[in-house]
Amino acid sequence: MAKSAIMLVSALCFMSLLNLAACKKDRFFVEGKVYCDTCRVQFFTKVSKFMEGAKVKLECREIEGGNVTLNKEAVTDKTGSYNIEADGDHEEDVCEVSLEKSSDSDCDEVTEGGYAHKSRVSITSNSGITNPVRQANPLSFMKKEKVPECKEVMRELGFDEFGLPV
Repeated sequence: MAKSAIMLVSALCFMSLLNLAACKKDRFFVEGKVYCDTCRVQFFTKVSKFMEGAKVKLECREIEGGNVTLNKEAVTDKTGSYNIEADGDHEEDVCEVSLEKSSDSDCDEVTEGGYAHKSRVSITSNSGITNPVRQANPLSFMKKEKVPECKEVMRELGFDEFGLPV
């Protein structure tokens, strides 16, 4: 009798584990940072500032057809960081994080021709990445006018004030 009770409990536990595995839902977390490009060079420098309160959007679209399959927004914290939870596997989609709204009216320009306003992320478990956290490239708004320190910063990096190598 005890042997059959142990078998029954074991079978129930095994079936519960199978049910849990079948119900597993893919969950991912997209993380990134937003900064103010104070030198208008489209990369982070020592005088760039991380932006609190900037709004970003994560959007996934089907490769075929272009229908939106995921659309979520987030706001950056005091370190310029955001975290967006994304449910489901989006292997057949193109997913990008983009800038939506600046928190600083003096640093709110988005350069459409550049790469610093969008970041593509892979949101699938079929990528070889076991960690559910996906890191997006840093995104930036540009300041209306360069800060005075930029000339020296660019010289230290080996560029003239126009971004040309010296």
